[in-house]
Amino acid sequence: MDPAFRVASVDDADAHELLSEYFRMRVHGFDTEGGYRIVFPDPARFVEPAGVFLVAEAEGRAVGCGGIRMLDASRAEVKHLYLRDEVRGRGWGRLLLAELEERARRLGASESVLDTNATLEAAGSLYRSSGYDEVEPYNDNPNANLWFAKAL
Repeated sequence: MDPAFRVASVDDADAHELLSEYFRMRVHGFDTEGGYRIVFPDPARFVEPAGVFLVAEAEGRAVGCGGIRMLDASRAEVKHLYLRDEVRGRGWGRLLLAELEERARRLGASESVLDTNATLEAAGSLYRSSGYDEVEPYNDNPNANLWFAKAL
C-alpha cells in the first residue's frame, strides 16, 4: 500500500519530529566545512500560495515528509525530502517527489529546483532518474554541493 500525503504545517508535531530526525541524520552524515548548519524551515514559506509541506503516512504513522516553496512566480524549490529508514526502498521517495512537483505546478511553477549533498547518493540517484539535471548553484546553501533543476 502506498503512503497517503497530508498537508501539514512545518511545526505540526509529526512534521517537527520528522524534520528533527532529518537534521540529526544530516549532522552525522555530512562532511562539510564547518559542519552541517541546521535551519528549521519558516512555516510561512510552506503555506499556500508560498509553498506546501507534506507528511507521508502509512498504517496510521508518519513515515516521511517534504516540502516545496516558491522562489519566484515560476520556480519552486524542493526542500527536506525525507523518509524513515523502515520505509526506504519502496519507491515512496519517488511518489513523494512526484506529489511535490504536482503541488508546485498547481502553484504556478514551471520549474523545480533543489540542492543536495553528494554524500546523499540515493537522493542524487532519485533526482537524476526523476528527470533532474545538474545546474550551477542557485543559492549559497553551505550544506549543498550539488544543485538540480527540472522543467515541470
